[in-house]
Amino acid sequence: MQNKIDFDRIERRAAARKRVFHAADYFFLTVWALIVLFPFYWMLLSSLKSYSSYNAEYIPRFFTLSPTLQNYQDAFTAVPLARYFLNTVIFTVVTTGIMMAVIIPAAFAFARLEFAGRQLAFTLFLSLMMIPGELVVITNFVTITNLHLRNTFTGLILPSVTSVFYIYLLKENFEQIPDELYRAARVDGTRDFEYLTRVMIPISKPTLVTIVILKVIECWNSYVWPRLITDDARYFLVSNGIQEIRENGFGRENIPAMMAAVVVISVPLIVLFLVFRNKVMAGVSRGGTKG
Repeated sequence: MQNKIDFDRIERRAAARKRVFHAADYFFLTVWALIVLFPFYWMLLSSLKSYSSYNAEYIPRFFTLSPTLQNYQDAFTAVPLARYFLNTVIFTVVTTGIMMAVIIPAAFAFARLEFAGRQLAFTLFLSLMMIPGELVVITNFVTITNLHLRNTFTGLILPSVTSVFYIYLLKENFEQIPDELYRAARVDGTRDFEYLTRVMIPISKPTLVTIVILKVIECWNSYVWPRLITDDARYFLVSNGIQEIRENGFGRENIPAMMAAVVVISVPLIVLFLVFRNKVMAGVSRGGTKG
């Protein structure tokens, strides 16, 4: 009887400790979520404040009683923000499409095709990830300039049509597909391209969707290369437009209007991630698991 009482007491204490740990976990996760989300809240709040009310706040307020959408109207009238959106969409769609057409056959070749020096070639190819990005930017700038492709969409797109990391991620995913499927397809007379399009691509769809989404985010947020290779406003992207807005559009002091432009630019990426977040997580975890 005494042993049963002691066991029940130990069990209750263990359950109490478990509840305390769970409560602590949720508390710290909530605090961290608030810290992460606060800049987005402040950005949205500032975009809804009028210029006069924002500048009249000696102590920043965490709410507003008179929200306005005038800042969003200014975002599209002070500078050609709509054109920058169109340029960014063209740059993102074309770059992502060409990159997928490049990395899928490359990953398939490294994962399934047998040729002399495959492992050495892939090791050397993977070593390119060790090269600092600044050196690549300098090389690309010299190359694009010598080809007279500055201030063109071709010059914007060409340096971004491949990625060593995405080829590696997709190769790891392709290698998870059993070799027996490939051998059986070869026996049936299926060509490599047919096997790639009919078998490997459908099976690897989560990883492919993940790569597409990550590339879209990368292109949308691209700043250094477009800023370096273009000085013509006709080819500016939304990231470059923010700087023009700051310098030539609203002025350095009209923070609410600048925040409105940032909100407009950020919304597509936020929506994209929220819609496909499960596929992104599934694709990344699958691409990093073998066996």
